[in-house]
Formats: sequence, structure tokens, C-alpha cells
Amino acid sequence: MGIFGRKRRSEPVTRGRHALPEPGDANYVEGAASGYDHYGSAGDNGYNGYDGYNDEPRGATFAETDGPYDIGDAPDDSVARMDLGSVQVPVPEGAQVQVEMEQETHNVRAVHVVTAHGQATISAYAAPRTGRLWPDVAGELAEQLRSDGATVRRLRGVWGMELSVRMGETALFFVGVDGPRWMLRGVIAGPQNVAEGAPEMLRALVRGTVVNRGDGPMPVRNPLPITLPPAIADHIAARQGE
Repeated sequence: MGIFGRKRRSEPVTRGRHALPEPGDANYVEGAASGYDHYGSAGDNGYNGYDGYNDEPRGATFAETDGPYDIGDAPDDSVARMDLGSVQVPVPEGAQVQVEMEQETHNVRAVHVVTAHGQATISAYAAPRTGRLWPDVAGELAEQLRSDGATVRRLRGVWGMELSVRMGETALFFVGVDGPRWMLRGVIAGPQNVAEGAPEMLRALVRGTVVNRGDGPMPVRNPLPITLPPAIADHIAARQGE
């Protein structure tokens, strides 16, 4: 049994384009975080059934593993993925989807998948045609976290460097994957008492993700744009108009 639900039988399975199922009567709630609006929907309204430390860890590139996938190599499978334009992210059964938006511009800042093991966020960035971006980004991230008082361990993972972080009562885990002109970064954060299963959950989400970078030029490290599924975008627009 996998951790992700299968597509509903009524949904067409199109290679590389897995749309988010309709959320039905899911409840979207504005959060209280300063500077942003948060909207959430229960994942079970659209996803049914779960059918060592090293200084320079290298790991494998995306092409050497089963996933994540570039849009040109997206699997023709039955996994239900939330289509955010630049990334198509699988959502486990029972998880919640939260949308973080800029209050002033109403632009989407991030989309989070809230699981039993913490809040996971998967983002894609523009990368150079040659070379690897994640090792540099991970090193800078580790340095910044340490300067903020966190305890950071660098681990060797299947895709390269992984970061295991403790900041107060919060545990964070980061992974990154270098693809063709894109870099995918995943992070999961939550209380330490649920952190044991967080790395496995994050790796599974990243492994099942499809990246659609597009062909246009973009500055290196720029985040790839996020587009909300129509059902969620319409619901949020209605809430903002109240």
C-alpha cells in the first residue's frame, strides 16, 4: 500500500498533467499569521485511499532515481497530484492543503501540505543549464540556520545533501534535487514528537512530484510561479470578496 491516494475513476489520466480533484464543500479558513493569508482544505475531499554525516554528500541527480520527474518524463500513473502549474505535488490521504498568500498583492506565496508528521512545502526554482544548484543552496541555508541559533546536521541522502534541523521545539528537514534547469526544494516542519516519520514523508512527496519549468529564460534561483487549481482559486477569490 502506498501513502498516496489514487485518482478518482471519473478523472481522466493524462500523461504529466494530474489535476486536483474538486474539493467540494471543503472549508477554507483565513489564518492569523502576520502579513499573509492562509486558506486550507481537507485533503480527504479529493484524495481517497492509501492503496551518515558527510562534509560533501553528493547523492544522485533526479535522472538517477524514480522521481521527482521533469514534465517531459512524467509518469502515466494513477497518483492524484495537486497541479500548481510549476509543480504537481501528490497529497496523502487525510492531509490538508493550505495556501499562503500576500495580503497586499494577493499573490500566492506558497502552498503547504499539512500531514501527521508536519507541514511540508515543495518549491521549484530556476537553475543553470549546467552544474548543480542545491549543494550551494543547502550550504547557505545551513549557515543561515546556525546563525539563527538552530542545530543543523548535514546528511547524505539519495539526491545529495539533506539537512536535519532543530530549532527550539521545532524539527525541520530539508531535501533538494537538481533537474534540467530547475531545482526542487522540500522542507517539512513540525513538533519534535512527530519528527521521526517526517523525513520519509518528505522524501515520498518529493519523489512523486512533477516539475514543469517551462521553456522561457529565468534568473537562476528565481522561484517558479505557482498557479492555483481553479476550484481553490475561485473559492479564495470569493472569500476575499466577502
